Amino acid sequence: MSEHAVRLQEPDYAAAATTGDAVPLPTPSRLQQLQSRGRLRGTLALLGPAFVACIAYVDPGNFATNIAGGAKYGYLLLWVLLSANLMAMLIQNLSAKIGIATGRNLAELCRDHFPRPVAWGLWVQAELIAMATDLAEFVGAAIALNLLFHVPLFSAGLITAVVAFGILALQTKGYRRFEAVIAGLLGLIILGFLYDTLKIGFDAGAAAKGFIPGFAGTDSILLATAILGATVMPHVIYLHSAMLVIAAALFHDRGLLGLDSIEEAHAQFTALAGGGAALAFAVALLASGLASSSVGTYAGQVVMQGFIARTIPIVLRRLITMTPALIVLAVGLNPSRSLVISQVVLSFGIPFALVPLVLLTRRKDIMGSLVNRRLTTVVASVVAGLIVALNLFLIVDTIFG
Repeated sequence: MSEHAVRLQEPDYAAAATTGDAVPLPTPSRLQQLQSRGRLRGTLALLGPAFVACIAYVDPGNFATNIAGGAKYGYLLLWVLLSANLMAMLIQNLSAKIGIATGRNLAELCRDHFPRPVAWGLWVQAELIAMATDLAEFVGAAIALNLLFHVPLFSAGLITAVVAFGILALQTKGYRRFEAVIAGLLGLIILGFLYDTLKIGFDAGAAAKGFIPGFAGTDSILLATAILGATVMPHVIYLHSAMLVIAAALFHDRGLLGLDSIEEAHAQFTALAGGGAALAFAVALLASGLASSSVGTYAGQVVMQGFIARTIPIVLRRLITMTPALIVLAVGLNPSRSLVISQVVLSFGIPFALVPLVLLTRRKDIMGSLVNRRLTTVVASVVAGLIVALNLFLIVDTIFG
């Protein structure tokens, strides 16, 4: 294993906020210090960065795709959630291995081992993906503010921007405060959907049948692709399935098959399950948008620094990536449809990260003893091929269908 495998540093969110550097991790000495506090306190201290990382993948795009899928197709697409998370577990395993083996992130390794035009091309598409991610986060939070306080969507988008900058500014007071806020927002999301799940209930037998693979027309494939783009981390299988099951039980089973917007879903929550369920849904959506919009900025910094060895001030990055979302709100495009399309865009971006990851993790000169086994490389290649094939089908169907 490379000596770079332990090249870890103290988390310094404040420095990253002011210099535009990527957020580092705890040093080995810091890890020993945390462990000396005892198993429980040491573990809790290490969970802070984990919550910061995971919240970016529980964004409002998940709300839009799962609600639309559950309302129109019932439990049909539950198997897509399971498959997407199994794929994500493999991808995250490869990501962790490459970091441990080299002490560098995927973007840096692409810059080191691929031709410069390839690295720059990967950076450009990654920045476009970051904008699609921000679109979902900002639009989702704006919808939540509109639902809760009747704030016009564009004004709600501006409020979201102010709050997101405020959350980022917390890091100047110490990274623990930032982590605590993010963990608290994640807790709100979980509690909101837990309350709605218990309030509404669902048909366990019908849900079990949803894990049998199948589609129901081209539109279901579009939603499946959007769900795949939104579901990129294994921890969210529980939250995502809560989202889709709630929509299936509350909307599909009552014949509301055409419900495809978050605003309609909120109105029907009120009508069918009461104001408490609607409030829990809206608060979870708001927490999702605010938290993920703050955390997602750092991924963009890591990508830019890794691919092209450049950085920009984090405030400027925040302004650039949130601009498309504010334009969507300003011109009056359908916000829920925009959320779904943004997740389809994320699905198109998966192969551009997965293919380089597979190519690099199969090389012994890079991975050393952690190099992929042949079976791992084959399975990961099949996953990448399936995602590419699904995306190509959608493109062909959109153009010629």
